[in-house]
Amino acid sequence: MSPRSRHLSIVIARPVADIYAFVADPANLPRWAPGLGTSVVHDGDDWYVETPQGRARVRFAPPNPFGVLDHEVLTPSGEVVHVPLRVIADGDGCEVVFTLRPAPGMSDADLDRDEALVTADLARLRQVLEGAAPADRARTGHGVGSDGDVSRPDLRP
Repeated sequence: MSPRSRHLSIVIARPVADIYAFVADPANLPRWAPGLGTSVVHDGDDWYVETPQGRARVRFAPPNPFGVLDHEVLTPSGEVVHVPLRVIADGDGCEVVFTLRPAPGMSDADLDRDEALVTADLARLRQVLEGAAPADRARTGHGVGSDGDVSRPDLRP
């Protein structure tokens, strides 16, 4: 049986340390991955995301120098979903690589739907971190606004 995992990536014109710090903070999830949940609660050592199905726990890999941001999501139904995620230095920027792994029994159509959602989340992550609207980036090819402003967004939660 061939693997059905899909590796989705996006290049972001920001230093790898900035991307790593932003993505590693679960409080930022609603800013770039609103499909996962719209609010985050920190309770002791755990982080919880409020999803349409109920509260899900999110745990990231411990801080590391390798750009590994793997995390697991304990869904309200009790299913544990492992999410491989990497931030890889690429010149002055980085590449963010998300591995989409299908759940047992998941149809190709459902996997395609999840791929579209993750692709949109990665595009939103780039927009938040580069600080340019998608139309500006398409026109200029990078994160510079239409007025030439190269200011960066506030990365604090």
